[in-house]
Amino acid sequence: MFELRSVSRLRPPGRRVPPNGPGTDGEGRELIRKRIDPVIFFVSLGLVAFGVVMVFSASHILALDRYGDAFHFVKRHVLWAALGFACMLAISQMDPQHLRKIAYPLLIASVLALLMVFAPGIGKEAGGARRWVMLGPFSFQPAEAAKVGLVIFLAHCLALKGERLNHWLYGFLPPVGFAGIILALMLIQPDLGTATLTAAVVGVLLYLAGARPFHLGVCALATGFVLAGMVVFAPWRMKRIFAFWDPFAAAKGAGYQLIQSLLAIARGGLPGLGLGEGKQKLFYLPEPHTDFIYAVVGEELGLIGALCVAAAFLFLLWRGFQIAARCEDFFSALLAAGVTFLVAAQGFLNMAVATGLLPTTGIPLPLISIGGSSLVFTLISLGLLISVESSQHAARQPGPGSPLDAAAGWISRARKPIFRRRARS
Repeated sequence: MFELRSVSRLRPPGRRVPPNGPGTDGEGRELIRKRIDPVIFFVSLGLVAFGVVMVFSASHILALDRYGDAFHFVKRHVLWAALGFACMLAISQMDPQHLRKIAYPLLIASVLALLMVFAPGIGKEAGGARRWVMLGPFSFQPAEAAKVGLVIFLAHCLALKGERLNHWLYGFLPPVGFAGIILALMLIQPDLGTATLTAAVVGVLLYLAGARPFHLGVCALATGFVLAGMVVFAPWRMKRIFAFWDPFAAAKGAGYQLIQSLLAIARGGLPGLGLGEGKQKLFYLPEPHTDFIYAVVGEELGLIGALCVAAAFLFLLWRGFQIAARCEDFFSALLAAGVTFLVAAQGFLNMAVATGLLPTTGIPLPLISIGGSSLVFTLISLGLLISVESSQHAARQPGPGSPLDAAAGWISRARKPIFRRRARS
């Protein structure tokens, strides 16, 4: 499998990184002010701004009919976006190493938050699922917070395990067991889509951490059996699977939403009908401003607009893994890779559902669909990514050594990938 190279071999010549972390002196005082990675920030800002426009386009008729205010949904979306960016900027200035101290409390808080959805008077049930917690006039989806908390915990846990991860009982099972608790609580709600996405993130982190292929195979097989059982023994999910294979056979039932989504994308063609000119959002396509907003993008902005959105998420994926590959410690690398895959995979999953490549799930399009919990915690995830990049950038600042030494260190780092094939005996 893959493992990180030694931290000492990755560090270029220059200023010595103090023991309390990059950007601080030995007593923890900050030496280098953290910068905000412009690439991640402006791509996030662009996607959120695009999302505000599309949410208004997709929802203003529905909002006017339901609430008498065409701006009802978009106003809430802007408020959540402002809160999300405030959290993103605050977290981007943190030293990611400090998160290791609260990794276990974050896991416990995630479990408690997921349990709160079942508490009478607090948990909110909608559509036969209990996925929300009421906080006054606002609703909060704990699963969104639990995904981020689990990534932080696993990054810390797997970084501590190191080579012990190869041991089934003492290395591999503990982190998988903790992740299994989170997944089980998501499935009980039930929230199969979020649980599947989270399981994929867990698998990627275990793979990058160097888990044995046999252990990963056993884990994947067990997870597959559980997810398959959740589908087979739930009639409404089986209807969705059949509708996925042939949506027109259930055109007035489980296949209706997918058909309307495909019609929207087909109507858009290459250039699209024009912003605001879509027809499927006029009470034909259910939830056009949430789970199926990508279909509205395809109808109004065409294949060109849809591909631009996909390219933006692909760029985020590339940039995030580039940051992970440059990290000088295992925890930061796993954290960067985990939050990057979490955001990008959710985006591609939503697009795959809207285009009929995967069965329908209730997964919103990150940064674009309306949904306060999803938007805030997606921006928090990207804030963590910026924090990792900022810390590594501070650690790479050249010291009083010669420019040739600094250049040699940079070239050495550029030629050495952070992951390498581990020799097996």
